[in-house]
Amino acid sequence: MYRLLETVKVVHNQFRNICFHNSRMNKARKELWNCDDELDILKEVVIPVGLEARLYKCRILYGEGIRKVEFLPYRLPAIRSLKLIYNDEISYHYKYENREAINALYACKDTCDDILIVKNGLLTDTSYCNIVLSDGVNYHTPANPLLHGTKRQQLLQEQKITEACISVDQLKFYHTIYLINAMLELEDNVCLSTDQVY
Repeated sequence: MYRLLETVKVVHNQFRNICFHNSRMNKARKELWNCDDELDILKEVVIPVGLEARLYKCRILYGEGIRKVEFLPYRLPAIRSLKLIYNDEISYHYKYENREAINALYACKDTCDDILIVKNGLLTDTSYCNIVLSDGVNYHTPANPLLHGTKRQQLLQEQKITEACISVDQLKFYHTIYLINAMLELEDNVCLSTDQVY
């Protein structure tokens, strides 16, 4: 069985959003490996001494237990265009290290910066991010994403975003798409106009 992955944001030598990462990791361990114990990243992973006081990505590979940990510097991406890719078979319920299926779709992005996957007629995720669509008042995220991201779960719990089933035809009712994941906040404004979705 493939290993799973948690990517945790580290700012000024502190983990962010850790309770959501612990919850997803232990839920997957229970479902895939029947593990009854619960791991706590704060207890299992030590932030190295000497990390510069900037943004880092902690990459945790795990199965029944934690297998490998890396700390990598992180820069906000520049995404200015998305290519709609239609695929009704794609599945990424667990955050697997193996991303062959998503990478195959990403290879079809043409000149765009990333892809926006459409499954069963509805918008889901980009290759690495959940999305939030804004009409200037409301902030909606697809109700059936490929992956239930930790930042998405946090924003839903905080009632900053709400779920909606969003078809390609409904894109015209929104003007901005925000990209969110463990490393990207809504406030980071990694976003683009819906006119830049092709």
